[in-house]
Formats: sequence, C-alpha cells, structure tokens
Amino acid sequence: MKQSFKDIEHAYSLAKKQYEAFDIDTDAALDTLSGIPISLPCWQGDDVAGFENNADLAGAGLQATGTYPGKARTAEELRADLGMALSLIPGRHRLNLHAMYAETGGKPVDRDELEPCHYANWIAWTKENHLGLDFNPTFFSHPKAEDGFTLSSRDDGIRRFWINHGIACRKIGEHFGRETGKPCITNFWIPDGYKDIPADRNGHRQLLKESLDHIFSQPVNASYNLDSVESKLFGIGSESYVVGSHEFYLGYAVARKKLICLDAGHYHPTELLSDKISSVLSQVDAILLHVSRGVHWDSDHVVIFSDELRDIAIEVVRGNFIDRVHIGLDFFDASINRIAAWVIGTRSMIKALMVALLEPQPILQKYEMEGDFTSRLALMEELKTLPYGAVWDYYCLKQEVPAGMQWLSEVKKYEREVLGNRN
Repeated sequence: MKQSFKDIEHAYSLAKKQYEAFDIDTDAALDTLSGIPISLPCWQGDDVAGFENNADLAGAGLQATGTYPGKARTAEELRADLGMALSLIPGRHRLNLHAMYAETGGKPVDRDELEPCHYANWIAWTKENHLGLDFNPTFFSHPKAEDGFTLSSRDDGIRRFWINHGIACRKIGEHFGRETGKPCITNFWIPDGYKDIPADRNGHRQLLKESLDHIFSQPVNASYNLDSVESKLFGIGSESYVVGSHEFYLGYAVARKKLICLDAGHYHPTELLSDKISSVLSQVDAILLHVSRGVHWDSDHVVIFSDELRDIAIEVVRGNFIDRVHIGLDFFDASINRIAAWVIGTRSMIKALMVALLEPQPILQKYEMEGDFTSRLALMEELKTLPYGAVWDYYCLKQEVPAGMQWLSEVKKYEREVLGNRN
C-alpha cells in the first residue's frame, strides 16, 4: 500500500520522539548517512560478461547463475539500467567498474594496452550523474588466464602481460580520480591458485609479491588513485590453494601501505567480516569493504538486511571508522531482475548504516566502562524494536526516492517497457 508524504512525516515525528528518549538525534543520523557513498558493482547488470566478446572463456570461478531475461548487452544499456537503479536508491553514490567494460569502438585492444580513452563514455556518464568511480583490473576471462595463474604465473611472458595490465589500470584509475574530482580505488584481485594440493606454496607467493611491487613502483598521484589488494579463501578451480590469501595480502598491505579489501564472501563460512574490521584498522590506515553475501561455497549473493550486514555497519560506526572505510558491494545474480538486485542490495546496505547511526553509543559505552553488562545487553535488545522503519521511509522521502516497496513498481514498469524488448 502506498504511503502518503503526510503519513510518512507523521510516523517519523513519532519515531523521532522514541529515539530522543535514548538521546538519539535522528536528524543528525540521517545527515551523516547522506554523506556515506556506496560503490555499486557494474557487473551485476550483465552477469560479469563485459564487452570483450570472450563469452567462451571460463570466468576463473566467477559464475552468475540464472537466466532472468533482459540483461544489458551493451554499455549504453548497462548505463541506462544503472541509472534506473540509482533513481531508486537514496543518497549520492559511486560506480565500481571492471577493466573488461572498456569501449574500444570495435577495435581489438588487449588488456595490457588499455588507456583512459577507452572509458571516456563511463567518465562522462559518472560526471553527469555526480558519481564517484572505482576501478578493477580484470585478471580473468582471458586466454592468458586459462591455466589459472596471472601475476604469480611461472611463465615470464604471461606474468609480464598481467603486470602491464596492472600498470595500465592504475593509470586509468588515476585519470578517473582526476576527472571526477573524487579519488578512485583501484582494487587488485587475482584468481591464481590450484584445484588440488600444491607442491610449492611459497614460489607463487614470491612471484606475486614481485609482480605487485613492480606494478606499484610506477608513480601515480595518490590524491586521485588509491591502491587496494583483495584476498580470497578459495574459488571454483582453486579449492586447495589460493596464492593471494588473507594473510598474504594483510602483510602486504601493512608493509606497502596499501588498502586491503575485505570481502564478506571470501572467508570460511564461520568467519565474520564484522569481526575483522577493527583488528585490521589497527594495522592499516584505511580499508575497502566488498559487502557480499556468502551462501555455502558461493560468495556473491545479493546483499540483504541480515544480522551480519547490520554488524558490519555497526562496527564501522561504533569504531568511528566512517572516514577510514570505503564501502563497495560485490554480487551478481541472474536469477532475479538485475536492477532489483542493485536496489535491494544497496538499500539494504544504507539501511544497515542508518540503524548503526541510530545507536546511543555514549550510553552503551558508559555501561561497558562501568562493568554494567546487564544494562548494556538490555539496551542492545531494546534498540532492535525501535521504529527504524519509519526513519528509513522518511529518509527516502527526503532523498526523493520511493519509500517502502514503492520502488518495485517502478522496476516492474521498466521491465515491461525496456527489458522486455531485449532478446
């Protein structure tokens, strides 16, 4: 049922009074929330296909399952779909782009020869929509990645090719940052690893370290480009050994003063990303989060408003880490409407941050310092039933996007009028 502006404002006024009883300023919380950008994964819109016509190549453990109709087939369609999703998401955000989404005008340009000009349309679009722009080298779905190794390959020629790709991508990231006026995070993830037990774990890691050192030795302006490295526990085809493990990249990030990317789906199912945030930030200046939803062995389900998502947001807020944590989403699902996936995932992340900002941290910390753990637990439980839904609807209203489920009718209309015309 569609709520009127008057109903939403009335519900918010009542909710505001309830939060005031706990010394929580809902207006201030929403003010802070509006300044936290989320980076949307472009690859949700086309099932991680890109525009290189390499559909016959394996994706190195990346697989979007499902055959929901209407996926984007061109850059123009992908940008239109992203625009539709962003019109339903409150706040100003960012776009996370992979290198394989280059537009080369039909000319073959291999990944070690990519230049900023191949992303001119993306830059123009993000500037027009007041978005930040993040970037990822693409170390998969390529003939030179078919054996499962890139930057840690024992083949000098293959390793050199991927080093050159990494160097090119950092220059592109620097250009993105200069053009948009907002630093670009260029995040390095590679699929390198073995399906079965390796005889030499160390050799590949030494090669990876040397390759990364060579890439990062090339000067770029840190005001425009921030380097990040991302680990993984295992992938499809690298179940027994991943070269870029969490321990490898954490050590590398600390030693080389890089951002480390913590991906919620890249750890053992019993590990929680929320538990790692404060530990890692005690060693590095800043981190990148790839917020995803791991389900058993699949790491990239659409983000939902789960307990772990709330805990991730709470850790960011309680630790006063908002300025030190860059939040990106990482998922790809072809079993549901792809635009709806962007909207559900991003709105869930923003909602979790809002709930975290609506905590009475001084009171909770006071109880803890006094050793009054009974009151701490009681208050934490009481907060769970405060009317944050009314605050959320009001925030959407203020940001001029649909409240509640009203956004879904817009997506369904777009599906009928636009997606339904795609083969």
